Amino acid sequence: MSHPACLFCTAPLRSTVVDLGMSPLCESFLTEDSLNQMEPFYPLKARVCERCFLVQLEEYVSPEEIFSEYAYFSGYSDSWVEHARRYVSMVIDRFSLTTDDPVVELASNDGYLLRHFVDLGHRPLGIEPARNIAASANAAGIETISEFFGQALAERLVAERGLARLVIGNNVLAQVPDINDFVGGVKTLLAPNGIATLEFPHLAKLIEGNQFDTIYHEHFFYVSLLSVHEIFASHGLELFDVDELATHGGSLRIYARHESANALPQSGPVADLLTREKASGLGDIAAYTEFGAQVERTKRDLLSFLIDCRSRGQSIVGYGAPGKGNTLLNYCGIGTDFLEFTVDRNPYKHGRYLPGTHIPVRPVEELVKRRPDVVLILPWNLREELVEQLAYVRDWGGICIVPIPRVEVVLS
Repeated sequence: MSHPACLFCTAPLRSTVVDLGMSPLCESFLTEDSLNQMEPFYPLKARVCERCFLVQLEEYVSPEEIFSEYAYFSGYSDSWVEHARRYVSMVIDRFSLTTDDPVVELASNDGYLLRHFVDLGHRPLGIEPARNIAASANAAGIETISEFFGQALAERLVAERGLARLVIGNNVLAQVPDINDFVGGVKTLLAPNGIATLEFPHLAKLIEGNQFDTIYHEHFFYVSLLSVHEIFASHGLELFDVDELATHGGSLRIYARHESANALPQSGPVADLLTREKASGLGDIAAYTEFGAQVERTKRDLLSFLIDCRSRGQSIVGYGAPGKGNTLLNYCGIGTDFLEFTVDRNPYKHGRYLPGTHIPVRPVEELVKRRPDVVLILPWNLREELVEQLAYVRDWGGICIVPIPRVEVVLS
């Protein structure tokens, strides 16, 4: 039997991390007219490379099909916008950025981060492949190019605009199928004294926190510092610092520079985290292949909880319509027999239906009208923010639960 090749180092992918069955594209929300049409499902199986330990999916759908129009707008999360504001303040101060220093953000979404640069007098550039989201950013006064980033675009940007002092990439590294083309583009775009910062969910936290629902077709890669350190080094980029963040269930922010840029001192946290990852088993294939059994237990426990609620005649609705929620619902087989509907702050999703499960998406105000007994919080990574926002559920004796890392009542 032949095995697919690692998308970074081309070694054969013989080991499976978790098999989540067949699943639709998690951000492909359906209109009412399309409910009775064929809906494509694709295998959702995460594999790990035994040489570089990069966890990855096979590419079944082109990035153009996934990202040309996208349903996720970052600006609808208050905590994420605040996270971006703090980052902008930090990076300007730490690296003494002036308003003349070119700043480029890759996968800039609706400009939720770059608007903080604009407010401070900078003129940043966003790169966002989703045309609908890029249009929203441009309408808000944040210059945004709607294209996919890679080596070719980087070369064109350098020729037309010059090199970038700061390149930002938040939650994009996982979503580029050609990771070598992407990282090579970052190197090309970066000025000799430039800095690149990239944030991405930390694979160690995914395994430790049972965050299997963050695996979906739009995310091709699941990254540890061990793997990303090797990937960047292969392109002549050095990781000189790393921050461990609480966002998205546990993320890393890496700081990269050209290997020849020695003005910045090497940071101890990089070596420390590499050591800790190896000690936790991320340099051993067994840490990856044991994950699947844990995921299966979580599915059984969640279904048992929801079945018990429905058996007692309780009503259940969802809160949020994130990509991770669609992985969870499809893998567990949770449809309208469990969740009557879900609500979301993003008007783009209102009146549409979740992929695969066909659960309707309604405005948040519908919660108060329907007064459900149980609210299943699907964006569990925002649990603190949402528990505060949903305190009114107590008014009618309702409860809120999260499914990850285990079923837990977080408001009652």
